[in-house]
Amino acid sequence: MTWWEGVHESRVLVAPDPGTDGNGSGQMISLRHPKSGNATQYLFVNGMLQEFQWFKNLYGSWFLGDYTSEDGRLYLSTPVDPVFIMLPIFEEARMKKGDDLGKFRQLDEMLFIDGYPGYQQLMSLVENCMQVVCEVKEVGSLKFFRLDDTKVLRWLCYKVSQLKQTLPKLDKNYAVQSEKDTLVDAVSILGEYLNEDHWLQPLCNHLKLNILEVTGKLQANAEESKPGLYNDVFQQEEQSDDKKATIVKKGRQAKKIKLETESHNIRDMFSRASRKKN
Repeated sequence: MTWWEGVHESRVLVAPDPGTDGNGSGQMISLRHPKSGNATQYLFVNGMLQEFQWFKNLYGSWFLGDYTSEDGRLYLSTPVDPVFIMLPIFEEARMKKGDDLGKFRQLDEMLFIDGYPGYQQLMSLVENCMQVVCEVKEVGSLKFFRLDDTKVLRWLCYKVSQLKQTLPKLDKNYAVQSEKDTLVDAVSILGEYLNEDHWLQPLCNHLKLNILEVTGKLQANAEESKPGLYNDVFQQEEQSDDKKATIVKKGRQAKKIKLETESHNIRDMFSRASRKKN
């Protein structure tokens, strides 16, 4: 019996090496997207949370040995900092009103979200990672968490600093642009995961940036982006066969499909769109 017999549908996924720790088997879990709030699929494997993206030309299939995979998409699974995913959950859980700092809550209370059992599977991961942005009180063997705005802003600034240093190493276009433009790019990338009112605006204020520059860059990146969100694929698969060409997207919008006239190096498929200065 060959490996594809009995397989309903196959896909090609590029993912980080799970290493030798754990059993290497991942689990798909549904969580809220931290910016849009839409249900989004994530991969949880060996204590690491990963997000999905995909790329597809107009026509394409995969030849896997003697088997042909009709789905020509290339799926990518990349690690995502769980703090981004948990920020809106912890923000809502503290029930802050006005100048009140909010309430301390236990993790099992905060992670019990109707319709999203996947959060409870992240209990140990969340306990370790969220202490960097929360006040923590211990009462006996119990821990209580409350999101701290000052710690969140400090953590976001650290992420911006890291990204600002990394971008010029990834793309030569960043190396020749001004420091402010690189800063705007770094904040706009983080902005894909941040609620505008709660976190993006305060971050821009702290860095003395005009939020319109950042949100404008976000919109431009979405229009230029070729890969799509993995979550969009589920919407497409629910359509009938005669409507498969229509893709309903709730997340990042891809460019209008153009007929490919030549092949491309696979590295070029996922390179960030070059930025041209006016």
